[in-house]
Amino acid sequence: MSWRSEWKALLILAVVFLAAYFLPVGVPRFDNAVTEAFSLTKWYAREHVVLCLLPAFFIAGAISVFVSQASVMKYLGAKANKVLAYGVAAVSGTILAVCSCTVLPLFAGIWKRGAGLGPATAFLYSGPAINVLAIILTARILGMEIGVARAVGAVVFSVVIGLLMYLIFRKEEQAKADAAAMPEPEVTRPLWQTVLYFAAMVAVLVLANWAVRQEGDPENFYYAIGSVKWILTAISAAGLGAILVAWFGVKWWKIALVAAAVVVVVLVLPGEPMIAFAAGVVGLGVITSLDGGEAGQWFAATWTFTKQIAPLLLGGILVSGFLLGGPGKGGVVPAEWVSGAVGGNSLGANFFASLAGALMYFATLTEVPILQGLIGSGMGQGPALALLLAGPALSLPSMIVIASVMGAKKTLVYVSLVVVMATITGMIYGALA
Repeated sequence: MSWRSEWKALLILAVVFLAAYFLPVGVPRFDNAVTEAFSLTKWYAREHVVLCLLPAFFIAGAISVFVSQASVMKYLGAKANKVLAYGVAAVSGTILAVCSCTVLPLFAGIWKRGAGLGPATAFLYSGPAINVLAIILTARILGMEIGVARAVGAVVFSVVIGLLMYLIFRKEEQAKADAAAMPEPEVTRPLWQTVLYFAAMVAVLVLANWAVRQEGDPENFYYAIGSVKWILTAISAAGLGAILVAWFGVKWWKIALVAAAVVVVVLVLPGEPMIAFAAGVVGLGVITSLDGGEAGQWFAATWTFTKQIAPLLLGGILVSGFLLGGPGKGGVVPAEWVSGAVGGNSLGANFFASLAGALMYFATLTEVPILQGLIGSGMGQGPALALLLAGPALSLPSMIVIASVMGAKKTLVYVSLVVVMATITGMIYGALA
């Protein structure tokens, strides 16, 4: 028996006991923080897991299986043409329009296939940051100036952060590039078939999360699409099913069975399209998990990403909700402390806005109404931009997952770059505004 290990176990038990003994149950702020932690987790599970995260896991699995390592290394690898690599990574957000958590499986997918650190982190930032709808909404609600500043800042940030990550870890990246021999291209089907396959999945992800017009919103083309989003999502899903039958060897009757189940749910619960969507996702998981061919490999890769990312993500959201609360609400850290610390255009105000934004979880588009309320409470223009540049791209849950993918050191540098650059940009914008 090792007395050192026994004393260690005793110390752990003592700490746990004292924490439980002095747990501030009954203190309003603590009780509210616990409630907010579970409320945010419940909200995320209902609003984002089925519509955002599960489709993203399937796309990540598809990248891992059906996108050749040679292609990723050619366009996004350490030896890739820098203009092409960073250009592709920087504009990806205009297509995906995802949040900081939904982009994680996609980032893990391209990282696993050999993407260089610079292009991979540029993609990681740009996915949630360069969201065309969010930028348009920012300009319409918060003003054209801050909308343009957000758009320019997000594009520049993605490239600069990627380049800085490459330069900071250039020795490691160079060693990685020298050790990695360019694999032979794996051609199992024509490129146009693979492109259509991914296009169908991205269409399902984007359309299912398309915003629906609310009272007070303008009547325009975007919200016109939102009014028929589930019809378009169904068409895209049907296209994906046809592709699986025609090119991936999935039996047609399996796809027909899933489609019939979705139709039944729609007829029984016509006002609950998300349940029908969930039925389709579950059905896709079942038929691919039982497939012995490429579809089975696709599910296996998808499940690997799900096991790696989902527990960390949900745990991180629980912690984030406990510390900072949900949108517009406070956790252990009161919301009024946040709003009171971001007035003016001082270094402290901009840094606090950047850091708070980096830690909080913002679902796509929620940052705009939150900022509208903070500006109304006295938030400066500089800190507002700083939060817009740091908040949507980062969150405490995403940091935990990123660290599990590329390591704690690189994650710390990446987060620091985002916070520092957002702080500096906010100060410059605040001085000019």
